[in-house]
Amino acid sequence: MNRRTTLAGVLALSMGLTLAGCSTSDGTPDLKVIGAFMPQPVSDIAAGFLVVQNNGGASDRLTSVTSPLSDDVTIHETKNQAMRMVTSFDVPAGGELDLERGGNHIMFMKLKQQPKQGETVSVELHFEKAGPIKVDLPVKETTHNPKKQ
Repeated sequence: MNRRTTLAGVLALSMGLTLAGCSTSDGTPDLKVIGAFMPQPVSDIAAGFLVVQNNGGASDRLTSVTSPLSDDVTIHETKNQAMRMVTSFDVPAGGELDLERGGNHIMFMKLKQQPKQGETVSVELHFEKAGPIKVDLPVKETTHNPKKQ
């Protein structure tokens, strides 16, 4: 009887460790940025657009953006054609965060310089769980608006 109890305990412990291992291997975000760009600004403000893909098993949150172009970089949501600053955006597990023209976006205020078409603007995206991601936003023509697939 003692031997069966010990065997049952070992099996239960092994099964628990196996299940715990499964949950932690899937429990991290795996983030990648695609489609980044900035329309050439026509004043001392600018907007940035990109897609954050999350191929991981856990969600994350974009919490801030920094850039040498401006000391005042914020993230904005657009609802009912009204724009407002937010503190974060969700990046769902197995999904994406789409920052696009006419929708949610990055806003740069009081630009230190005027980037021109063909140049790039460096930004660093900060997330709740994943480490920061550095991205170069190619500066496109002012009216650039890629078609969404």
